[in-house]
Amino acid sequence: MPGIVPTAQPAHRLPGARRPAPPRAPQPQPVHSSLVCVALPSLAVSPASGQLTGRGMDGFYRDGRRVLSRCELLVAGEEPLVVQGRLTGADRARFFGTVRRTGERGPDPEIHVERLRSADGTEQITFRSSATRPVRLPVEIRLGTDLAELGSAAVGLPGPGLQATVHGSGLRWSAPGVHAVVSATPAPADALASAGLLRWELDLPPGARRTIELRAGLERDDGGPGGAPGAHRLPGNARLPGPRTGRVAPRMRGDRPPRPWSAARLECDDQRADALMAGSLDDLHGLVMRDPAATGDLYLAGGFPWRCGLAPVEALWAARMLLPLGTRLAAGTLRALARGQQAAPGADFGRIPGPLRDAGPHAPPSCTGIEATLLFPAVLAEARRWGLPERETERLLPAAERCLRWLRIVTDPPGSGPRGYVPDPAPGGPYRSETQAHAHRAALLGADLLDASGSSDAAVLRDWAADLRTRFRTDFWLEDGAGGRHAALLTADGRPVPQLASTTASLLDTGLLGGGALAPGLLDAAQTDRLAALLGSPAMDSGWGLRGLGTKESGYNPFGHRSGAVRVHETAIAAAGLAAAGHERPAGALTKGLLDAAESFGYRLPEMYAGEQRTANGAPVPHPAACRPAAVAAAGAVHILVALAGLRPDVPARTVSVRPPGTAPLGALQLTGLTVAEQPFAVRISRLGMGVVETAADGLRLGS
Repeated sequence: MPGIVPTAQPAHRLPGARRPAPPRAPQPQPVHSSLVCVALPSLAVSPASGQLTGRGMDGFYRDGRRVLSRCELLVAGEEPLVVQGRLTGADRARFFGTVRRTGERGPDPEIHVERLRSADGTEQITFRSSATRPVRLPVEIRLGTDLAELGSAAVGLPGPGLQATVHGSGLRWSAPGVHAVVSATPAPADALASAGLLRWELDLPPGARRTIELRAGLERDDGGPGGAPGAHRLPGNARLPGPRTGRVAPRMRGDRPPRPWSAARLECDDQRADALMAGSLDDLHGLVMRDPAATGDLYLAGGFPWRCGLAPVEALWAARMLLPLGTRLAAGTLRALARGQQAAPGADFGRIPGPLRDAGPHAPPSCTGIEATLLFPAVLAEARRWGLPERETERLLPAAERCLRWLRIVTDPPGSGPRGYVPDPAPGGPYRSETQAHAHRAALLGADLLDASGSSDAAVLRDWAADLRTRFRTDFWLEDGAGGRHAALLTADGRPVPQLASTTASLLDTGLLGGGALAPGLLDAAQTDRLAALLGSPAMDSGWGLRGLGTKESGYNPFGHRSGAVRVHETAIAAAGLAAAGHERPAGALTKGLLDAAESFGYRLPEMYAGEQRTANGAPVPHPAACRPAAVAAAGAVHILVALAGLRPDVPARTVSVRPPGTAPLGALQLTGLTVAEQPFAVRISRLGMGVVETAADGLRLGS
């Protein structure tokens, strides 16, 4: 019958031959053990050996393209023995090895090799001789690339290897519209394009050193930047999102943007905290990007490898957590997002666009754009309290007002579901507790902003928030024999779904009002106490941080990125919120657990890791799909450390209060290089939890 009998004979396999393996489906490539140098839009991903072999995600990247996937060093036909590979900064890595030559006597190597690799595409290879006689070293470097897009490489879909041509003092590879170029100094003695090979003969007198420098660059026919693919199709119509790199700003002198925050420094009894603060700020600088529409506006990319571009909600969270170091980053982030705000009339007017985000096994995806829209006015209001100049506040106020107008429009009208709640993502629900917390904070802090501008809408927002509090404390609370618990969400018909998750930490993050006061929360005092007890319980506290879902909940998975894994920034929010609410012991336990995890990760925290229970000799287990470095993780580390000072500024009122936790979980500490009212600020906290302001702007009064 037609269509049944094959038209070609199947290939015959020899006896014992294996069936060819089917092609692998796209899947995230492991990078948790790689050394990742970041200076966006440039990257360098290396194994601990330093040898780029073309496998996995190894290589130099620029503007979302892999410029170089292979860079293998051979000395006298052999690979150096690499004894150490480590990061020396967010954008730099060092690999140290030795070379043994034929006929060399004794156990001690006489030739040492150091490779210094930078995210910007440069590598310096230095040979040092401790031999007593002159040495001639034949050196070969094998180079290659596929010019793959970052999105394809990240899910294991490399491009075909390209044929090189000799170009100046190096090699060049070409694909439609784009070219990779590697130049070498000094020029090689020989270049074999067909094998991607550069050769040198280096003469090393006793005690001498010689250096070869490679520089990899990207050229485009149109001179414009490239991007990453959107998503890859998996079997069964599942989708694996590719990294978002977004547009790339034009190159400027110096290329790398400056740090849009002050030179903050922490000195603590627990010196690991000092290392975490310094390392996190270094990582954050590697993620700073310029807005292509206004290169003076800076924001933080989400993280490597999945969000190497503007991720609105993560950029806002990171900017908010870094407010104690100045308001420049917050202002740039808010301006960049305001430019993309929905301007067309309708239900979406004023909303900030953002993609959907998986919310775990028990709820449909949530919308990051909704969270960003609700976070926008809160960030602007708190930035004003920290000292954002009035002219900047006035410039951004119309965008914040549009966000607040969207909040009023999207709130479900009577008869269409649980009245007065914000649905996420679509009209008709579900109604997530954390979304209501974001909306409540936006209304109260937004009213604070409108008061400053003399708007009459401030009272309307406060009434709306008060009504939300009253209904939330009943509709979202479930009584039980243990003292009750709140519901994770309400379904479209108003049915509460009980679930203990880390997103509940948002209920403790109420925001900062005038006079250094905290905004009221959605929970009453008894409910807050109960939530603090639940968050501090073994079901939620893994010993390394707060789990995404309690161990007793249905669907718990220690590797579930929304159902059990530890997410760093949620742990930081929980710890700061618990401390502000007076629950210092569980806050201190979360802080210490996160610091212990940071030590295990070399003070570069990933955005998440497995929620496995901590054991006496254990270590946190990496998550294979986590971003590292990640903006919200690095900013969360800064946030949890600065929260130990308990700062509550009100620059418009010229006051600042210091209310550190009395338990002083990390001992005495001193924070210098902070910024309040655009002036340096420094504070010291004693082992007894007493705070002393050491440096502050003139005229800034210390509040109670």
